[in-house]
Amino acid sequence: MAHHNYNLTGTICPIPVIRTQDRIAELLDGDTLEVLCSDPGALHDIPAWCRIHGHSITSAVQEPDGLIRISVLVQKE
Repeated sequence: MAHHNYNLTGTICPIPVIRTQDRIAELLDGDTLEVLCSDPGALHDIPAWCRIHGHSITSAVQEPDGLIRISVLVQKE
């Protein structure tokens, strides 16, 4: 298991979800990915994508500066 960080600040919908999807495809079961975003839509879109594809959100917060941190536990069959 490994932890990965992915900075997607400055991108707008649908790029954060697409790039998160692509990055998760490269990871192993049990890895975690922390995504940093500036697009407020990512706070809904990335967790929704994860639910559909069987990954778990361990944290999703919007910080006081407006940045969004979403932590994903990668779960592959």
